[in-house]
Amino acid sequence: MANEHWLSDAQWAVIEPFIPMSRRGVKPRNNRVVISGILHVLKVGCRWRDCPTVYGPCTTIYNRFNRWSKDGIWQTMLAMMVRLDAADLQCIDSTTAKAHRCSAGGKGGPMPRPLSEAGVGEPPRSTLSPMAWAA
Repeated sequence: MANEHWLSDAQWAVIEPFIPMSRRGVKPRNNRVVISGILHVLKVGCRWRDCPTVYGPCTTIYNRFNRWSKDGIWQTMLAMMVRLDAADLQCIDSTTAKAHRCSAGGKGGPMPRPLSEAGVGEPPRSTLSPMAWAA
């Protein structure tokens, strides 16, 4: 894989202090590889078990993502990433919606519309009856 690590060295230096290292049991290793696996799954949209083995076991990747989500670690790390990249941030929206070929108008081109001032000054076409309705 040509792009197996999604984080640059500057980005890694920013988020590395937020990674919890004081955990019971096996101490986490290869954090950069596991985080790259998490980013791969989130960016590509594949299932956790379809994550390439270059990033490590899929259960490790999922468990780390799940645990850090519950602890709020992702929010802290990503907030720091936004501050780091805020100067270079550019957003372009290329959303398109397909329309039917006839949705721009019917056959024959635009239809003339009557002017709103055309009815001013003319007598009304119908009048109300002066007789009251019997109840």
